[in-house]
Amino acid sequence: MRLFVAINLPDTLRHDIWTATAALREAGFPVRWTDESVLHLTLKFLGEADSSRLKEITGALDQVVDGNRSFVLPFGGFGAFPSVERPRVIWVGCEGVPPLELMQHGLEVGMERLGFPVEGRPFRPHLTLGRVHKDARPGAFRGLGERLEGLEYEGACTVASVELMESRLGPGGARHQPVHSARLVEQS
Repeated sequence: MRLFVAINLPDTLRHDIWTATAALREAGFPVRWTDESVLHLTLKFLGEADSSRLKEITGALDQVVDGNRSFVLPFGGFGAFPSVERPRVIWVGCEGVPPLELMQHGLEVGMERLGFPVEGRPFRPHLTLGRVHKDARPGAFRGLGERLEGLEYEGACTVASVELMESRLGPGGARHQPVHSARLVEQS
């Protein structure tokens, strides 16, 4: 099983982001755009894991989430990793609010105890809008920075759960399916 831990977004938020970025997708950049239906915020990529480990993985996820309160997660701003001149990933930003940062850190620690490697890069919360084609030339991205700056979107959602997701690769791209949901405590 190919697994990752994510925050899934409400349909309305995904649709609003999709609508706000239509002009970018239509600009003809050599990018494989993420389907609207699978936009999510990855907290931890686990990679391949045997299904016999699901109980310990879901237990670790539950332990990290247990007792945490739901929180509001704001989105806005656009960019590219590592840069707009030589992009590999096009993204919409997500503010690293303290509850998100603490939960992601807890996941790194909890999953490391199970033998999953710690991410070597700092956590930069974002939603992946698209991945650049491997054979794309840097010159194909002239004007990308201006187009990203010209996009306008600000939104937010309440995070009420964190999911363990399975990613199945296929000819039409990856399909994601929740395997387990860990609920946060609702704000009163």
